[in-house]
Amino acid sequence: MGYKGVDNINENRFKKILIATDGSENAEKAASYGMDIAKVTGAEVYALYVISTEHAGTARTVMGWTEAFEEYLANKGGAATAYVQNLGKEAGINVEPVYLKGSPAEKILEYAEENNIGLIVMGTQGLTGVKRFLIGSVAENVLRHSKVPVMIIR
Repeated sequence: MGYKGVDNINENRFKKILIATDGSENAEKAASYGMDIAKVTGAEVYALYVISTEHAGTARTVMGWTEAFEEYLANKGGAATAYVQNLGKEAGINVEPVYLKGSPAEKILEYAEENNIGLIVMGTQGLTGVKRFLIGSVAENVLRHSKVPVMIIR
């Protein structure tokens, strides 16, 4: 409707879709949108979860227990990507889970570039005000620095 090329969405534009997930409700909504696009385009789908070294660093400094916290994040990542895989299974789409460790925005951008991803789909936590300024927004960083289209679901 107003977006040039929407009628031709299946023209090889999105051969590979990266769904970045953190297991949150907004990430699950984003995964659903990403799967809908994959159904229309026949794209390959990758579910990416980043074990945040930023969070692990906080755990080490504040709580003094980084291994247990990293294990918790890894388990959370397994559940998050499994959710996306199940959505794919229901839609008849194979979803490849991907786990990386580092700064979430950086890893999402690196993976997209290194793997010729055509579209990044992700949710946002909707932080506002001081909290957003202090913590930053993974979605905002990805949006600002991505070389490919990014769909952000609130």
